[in-house]
Amino acid sequence: MTAANPLSPTLELTLALIREPSVTPFDADCQDLMIARLEAIGFVVERLRFGEVDNFWARRGTCSPVFAFAGHTDVVPPGPPEQWAVPPFEPRINDGVLTGRGAADMKGSLAAMVVACERFVAAHPDHQGSIAFLITSDEEGIAVDGTVRVVETLEARGEKITWCLVGEPSSTDAIGDVIKNGRRGSLGGVLSVLGKQGHVAYPHLADNPIHRVAPALAELAAERWDEGNEFFPATSFQISNINAGTGANNVIPGQVEVVFNFRFSTELTETVLRERTEAILNKHGLRYELAWRLSGQPFLTAAGALVDAAVASISAHTGRTPALLTTGGTSDGRFIAPTGAQVLELGPINRTIHQVNECVSAADLDTLTDLYEGILQRLLAK
Repeated sequence: MTAANPLSPTLELTLALIREPSVTPFDADCQDLMIARLEAIGFVVERLRFGEVDNFWARRGTCSPVFAFAGHTDVVPPGPPEQWAVPPFEPRINDGVLTGRGAADMKGSLAAMVVACERFVAAHPDHQGSIAFLITSDEEGIAVDGTVRVVETLEARGEKITWCLVGEPSSTDAIGDVIKNGRRGSLGGVLSVLGKQGHVAYPHLADNPIHRVAPALAELAAERWDEGNEFFPATSFQISNINAGTGANNVIPGQVEVVFNFRFSTELTETVLRERTEAILNKHGLRYELAWRLSGQPFLTAAGALVDAAVASISAHTGRTPALLTTGGTSDGRFIAPTGAQVLELGPINRTIHQVNECVSAADLDTLTDLYEGILQRLLAK
């Protein structure tokens, strides 16, 4: 940018955040940059460190309703630097496109949140309710010491979020064309089927667990778990890994391990999925061990003040009517929604997230700032 055409405050902060190599779970100094800006406009900041993870809860105001921005400063590893058009942590804007790790997921959103708050507070210093930030450096990793721990802290002292906007990159083709108003649940399993090791030339003296489990896996893959509903697609069962054998081609393995995952809708519960899965395995007479891991329950914000404010802001600034979708992976919204908060995700176009040369339209980040400010105005302006 030239002196006659300087960077916007949102782009300046985005570049500063990307320059911090905050590969999960490390924050580098991203949160310090955000905290300094928020404290300058009256936020009270509480740093919450759990294990190796830096989090903070910032709040401006003491009464309800509470509007919270939620997001993460950590990013996924950039991969081979030589494959990038620019060094991943040395962001560049060329022809209106900002390239750098975290540009879309989600340092651009974090910058837009901060600048939107600065503008809103300047215009409405005595706004209604409270504005808050729930920020973690543990979203892209195992997510055990991040948002979930902050939410536990807030719940323990009875501090409730009314509305929560997560800055995940929700848009598909144009900024604001999609709002994520929910997410599917994620239930994983590690299945170990036991057999008896032996020589392939003497199968009658062995028991091949791969052969035994194959019909059960075929049935699980063909099962129609539900029909979905207005907001969710049908529940999906996917096998992600199968491992067995000693490495020798003449040995029948004694055990096979199968890793699988359900992405499930609000039509089913974790308990039902477990029971139906185990019933199919038992029907096939398998000797097995099965370890389950629930990554998140499904959640849905079908209607309400937050949806209305987001749709109205997008329409006012872009002329678009956003689609309300629940597709994609999990997000930290899964930890916040069970507290009773209305939760939405709204952020940049997600086409390049987690890829080499992750990028975002620079103009889109300025538009996103307008969208966030518009939501604040509709919910908290007096």
